[in-house]
Amino acid sequence: MLTAEVRGGGPASQGRERRQFANSHLELSRDAQELAEAIDAYKIRHRRRFIDYEEMLSVLRELGYERHLASD
Repeated sequence: MLTAEVRGGGPASQGRERRQFANSHLELSRDAQELAEAIDAYKIRHRRRFIDYEEMLSVLRELGYERHLASD
């Protein structure tokens, strides 16, 4: 199970995860859950609240994504 770091000490931040997208991955497909968990792990590892497109591409490549161009 993946845990997210909680910052701040005020009552509003206690027990809340910092996610860019949704609070739960339960309604996602298995592949989407894998991506969401990989993004969450990346953000924790790099202490990032939000990620940009380059970072997301990096996560996708870590999961094995490769772009295949269609040949004419």
